[in-house]
Amino acid sequence: MGKDEMVWWIGNGDLNLIMRRLAILAALAAITLLGAAARAPHYPGTYSESEAADLDKLSAYLNSIRTLKSNFVQLGPEGDLAQGEFDLSRPGKLRFSYNPPSPILIVAAGGDIYVKNSRLNTVDRTSLSDTPLDILLNQNVDLRHNTAVTGVEEQQGALIVHARANTTRSQSNITLVFSAPAIELRQWMVKDNQGGVTTVALTGVQTGVALPDALFAVPVKDPAPKKN
Repeated sequence: MGKDEMVWWIGNGDLNLIMRRLAILAALAAITLLGAAARAPHYPGTYSESEAADLDKLSAYLNSIRTLKSNFVQLGPEGDLAQGEFDLSRPGKLRFSYNPPSPILIVAAGGDIYVKNSRLNTVDRTSLSDTPLDILLNQNVDLRHNTAVTGVEEQQGALIVHARANTTRSQSNITLVFSAPAIELRQWMVKDNQGGVTTVALTGVQTGVALPDALFAVPVKDPAPKKN
């Protein structure tokens, strides 16, 4: 897969100073939080009482969300910065729309995730279960009994959930960061199969907003230009 086709990051666009600082802060948080991401999984009944309560609280928050819309800033494994709009419709749908000059559009629907590169005019598809973001899109989120979840911890006014992809085909993992005590999804860090870390920080989160179904339409290649 070429640089322009990477799923979780793209672009060297000129971000304004505020966006750049936000991405750098998110990167610093990733360095702090990802140290515990690779750990042996907990199984039902093995969490402490406080850990179980935290996971139940976070599950209730995620289950209360049917739609979510926000801006995002993304820092890729090689320091590339990008920004755009993130949309989520539970169960099963999400969309990352990257601002120009990035040519990337990412849509998850129907159990698969699609990555369109308008510059190369390609559309790549993979199973959503091979990505750790699948944890956000279940019909009924139950983090305490989800064997993909490998741990939960409190840290500096945040609740942090560590999880891995649901299939053995992928070794990627994710660290989800929620604000606390007022619960809100703030950012996540994905560690891919090659060990690269991508950080996504959300800003201006809105829930319960109307999101048209067309927003999550499966992307297709652009039609070839007609020959004269």
